[in-house]
Amino acid sequence: MNSSVLLTAANSSISLIIWVVVLFVFMYFFMIRPQQKEQKEKTAMMSTLAVGDTVLTTSGFYGVVIAIPDDTTVIVEFGSNKNCRIPMQKASIAQIEKPEDAVKASKEEDKKEKTK
Repeated sequence: MNSSVLLTAANSSISLIIWVVVLFVFMYFFMIRPQQKEQKEKTAMMSTLAVGDTVLTTSGFYGVVIAIPDDTTVIVEFGSNKNCRIPMQKASIAQIEKPEDAVKASKEEDKKEKTK
């Protein structure tokens, strides 16, 4: 009778270990890996940042990059009066739009309007 109790305890501990491993694999593929991928994409996006790019900040403001003094700071100009220049961290930039991409998008939009 003792051997069957020990066998049952061993089976339950093995199944517990298997469930813990499955849980960690699940967490890796659905939480850790996508976060690492997103971080790599953001790093690649920040490496293409240049003067003249239109940026969207994490607070929802659109501006134009006018200077990049160092690796962590950019100076962004907001508004049309050209007097609102704010130094900010690169980490606070959520999206970058290149000027040539904006030109392409406007040309495609014009073509769509002409066909209507």
